[in-house]
Amino acid sequence: MPAIFHLFLAIASEVIASSALKASQGFTQPFFLGIVLIGYGSALYFMSLSLQSIPLSIAYAIWSGVGTFATALIGVFLFRERLAPGGVLGISLIVMGVVILNQFVDGHQDVQP
Repeated sequence: MPAIFHLFLAIASEVIASSALKASQGFTQPFFLGIVLIGYGSALYFMSLSLQSIPLSIAYAIWSGVGTFATALIGVFLFRERLAPGGVLGISLIVMGVVILNQFVDGHQDVQP
């Protein structure tokens, strides 16, 4: 399975876990606590698989950028959180940074152990 697919599984798992963390209301909702534990465990597992081929700097930048963007959208639409203009600007800059990093850094070559 391609490393980029593992990376996006890691991102999806982390975003789900972070959303469940909010829904757990301070770990008072056991169902969501289970999702948090499974989600973060899966995120770390899939991230470790992606790091076999993708350099850490690239993988982490993509993970944090896409994860931040997706988590912010979930906060706005699912949890009805407000995102101030400064927050929109900051998240936009993060996303632009990830795009620039992927366009100008040749980091998607397979790394031999």
